[in-house]
Amino acid sequence: MADIVQQRLEDRIPALEQLERVGLFTNKEVKSMLKRSTALEYKLHRTVQSKDDFITYIQVCIDKKQFNIFLSGTKIRIGYHFKREEIENPIIHRINHVFRRATTKWQEDVQLWLSQVAFNKKWGTKSQLSKVLSSMLAIHPDKPALWIMAAKCEMEDRNSSESARHLFLRALRFHLENKKVFQEYFRMELMHAEKLRKQQQELEQAKIDVGEYNFSTEILSGKLAEVVYRDAAQKIKGAEFILSLLQIAAIFDFTKELQDTILQDLQSQYVDDCMMWDFMAKRELDAAGAPELQSAKGRASDTDRREERCCVVYEEALKSLNTEAMWICYVTFCLERYKRKTNVTQLKEKRKERLLRVLQSTHDAKLLQETFYKNWLQVLLSSGDTVSATQVAITATQRFSQSVEMWSFSLQTLVHLESTEAGHLFQEALKHVNPKVESLPLWQLQADWSMTSQIPEDTETFFQKGLLSPVPAVSSAMKEKYLEWSYKTGGYKRARKTFTRYTSNKAVLYGGETPKMSNLRDYYERALREFGYSDEDLWMEYIKEELGSHGNPENCGKLHWRAVKTLEGESVEHFTTKYTLLQTGHM
Repeated sequence: MADIVQQRLEDRIPALEQLERVGLFTNKEVKSMLKRSTALEYKLHRTVQSKDDFITYIQVCIDKKQFNIFLSGTKIRIGYHFKREEIENPIIHRINHVFRRATTKWQEDVQLWLSQVAFNKKWGTKSQLSKVLSSMLAIHPDKPALWIMAAKCEMEDRNSSESARHLFLRALRFHLENKKVFQEYFRMELMHAEKLRKQQQELEQAKIDVGEYNFSTEILSGKLAEVVYRDAAQKIKGAEFILSLLQIAAIFDFTKELQDTILQDLQSQYVDDCMMWDFMAKRELDAAGAPELQSAKGRASDTDRREERCCVVYEEALKSLNTEAMWICYVTFCLERYKRKTNVTQLKEKRKERLLRVLQSTHDAKLLQETFYKNWLQVLLSSGDTVSATQVAITATQRFSQSVEMWSFSLQTLVHLESTEAGHLFQEALKHVNPKVESLPLWQLQADWSMTSQIPEDTETFFQKGLLSPVPAVSSAMKEKYLEWSYKTGGYKRARKTFTRYTSNKAVLYGGETPKMSNLRDYYERALREFGYSDEDLWMEYIKEELGSHGNPENCGKLHWRAVKTLEGESVEHFTTKYTLLQTGHM
């Protein structure tokens, strides 16, 4: 190992001497670099090698190179650039050598490969970049993203469309039906054609005679991209994929014929795909119409006509494709147009009418999704149509009787509208949703409604039912609401009576047979925040609970100190007397 390390260090000496001769480093700095490199080299040749040691060595070398380039730049600015390549190339070569050693040992580490690629891209070592990419793909041919990245490097960094094309063709051998590979291959061919078109245009403008060299008309028009499209369309089916290729083609201004070809295939092969119809409908928004209109009303009228033509396409689609997915596309389009801002009242009303009509039609077809019922209710409420909103809210709960979100939203709507149906639907909701998992929001919503809308007797009955719920989360929440309602309706005396009833009935307070002191403490703390400044008995009850079998006697001292600080007037004296009697066993 020592011989190998010594040989590597000796190989570095000429480059280091060169750095010293040209004045980029001092003799002391060169010795320091050599000393650190020696330590790192020995680490790399240990029996048990660490990936971190390789990464550290690479980082040290990269930092040195950046420092050298910085100093070289300084020398160049003052007119000195002697032997710059002789200085840089050994450093680049050494870094790539360490990378190769690392990637050979840890071939599965993709990030290590990508780091070497990034390094060579940054410092412009094009030939080395191709070698690294080739080695990486030989180890990781199963990763489409790496093939795409390699092809882009060839196209953008090495300006080699032939190499990029070759890589894409190799990638397709491993990934015959990968959408992303086909999409990027298609894009690359169009970019290549665009680059050639620009070159031809520049030559023509400069009036340069290119001799026998002629640009192929087929390549310039994107025929190679069309070949890629044909191959992709045969291997991968689905309107969504074909549309993605169409969108890529639309970026380039010379692809009208290619776009027309893709559109014809789309319409002839995918009549049963809602995405095709959705695309064709939305194209009507961009169709050529009337010349530029000056007035806002004129532009709004033209927009309304375009949107109506979109709806005609959707209606035509539904004649042969009456599916939930197709209705979703239609409703989503109308909802998106409704949400668009406009200052023209007529257009706003037209959009609302169109949306409500489509929502009703989708509902009649029993294909309206849950989320759209919420949108429907919001539109009706904003329009002030309370009758329709009430009916839709009730209908939505019947359609999605297992959905607690739908019940909650519909019940909130009915409560807001002060509908007489609310009470009945609250009872129905609790019958349908899972009581242990999803019922808590409905209990809380009904509690708020009952406290403000029902007579006290009915509210009392509701709370008593909630307190006895077998679901701990429900009974606990109802206890808090019950105490809150008691205070609001009967003041301090009624709230204290309610709380006392809790403390005298441990099963109710604890919410089951097994006591939970944390819950009890929470109730006491809430009560103390309301009445602790004047009620010494409340403090004493709290202390007694801590002295009980489920409490912590160590907390009694803290409670005594807090009580003395909080109580006012004669309550302090009364509390002190009771606490003393309790401590001496006379209470």
